Amino acid sequence: MKWKIHHSAETASTNLDARGGKPGDVFTAGYQSAGRGRLDHKWLSPPGASLLMSVVLDVGGISPERIATLPLAVGFATLEALRRYAPDISLKWPNDILRSGRKLAGILCELCGNHAIAGIGVNVKSWDWPAGIQAAALDGPSTEETRDAILDRLAGVFESWREGGISPFMDRLAACDALKGKQIEVMRIDGDPEPFSGVAEGIAEDGALVVSGEKVYAGEVHIGTVG
Repeated sequence: MKWKIHHSAETASTNLDARGGKPGDVFTAGYQSAGRGRLDHKWLSPPGASLLMSVVLDVGGISPERIATLPLAVGFATLEALRRYAPDISLKWPNDILRSGRKLAGILCELCGNHAIAGIGVNVKSWDWPAGIQAAALDGPSTEETRDAILDRLAGVFESWREGGISPFMDRLAACDALKGKQIEVMRIDGDPEPFSGVAEGIAEDGALVVSGEKVYAGEVHIGTVG
């Protein structure tokens, strides 16, 4: 896959920019004034501190069930790319990357017709994070080097995902699972809104998180209990 980079010094959101792109287009920015994460969480970053990138991917003809696993595939590709700089990282279902338990990167995937937009944010440099934010940074490679490493790995992972979903990565996903075996609290966004606690048992081939024998397809997870 060939990538075409479109960079802006400042934009509202690279995911919004990518809505006008075509497969292979990559939109980056030095600063986002309205950056978003999953569940409408804000992505905060001063200019130049983070990789802010949205990639346009062709998902035409792929089943909705497989498309639902795309965030895991993108998260897995991002994790594998970043391991050369930070071997102490893990994947927190569905698509956060943690370094020593602190958030290093996040992914937001959105559908736009036959295209998917994979928004990837990585803390490249440390900064004075607001109180209560548990974050980590790479503090080594440049933003451009980080971008190229992720795009290089994403190209291969995406093609494998198109052919077989996340099945080809199940063993490696299990090896980097930040939640497996931990007591967690889950707040569903696809069913009963009441939070529940249980032990994370791993990720299923359909992308669900298995918690004490129950599958969760969409939700927010906290390690331990909240409240």
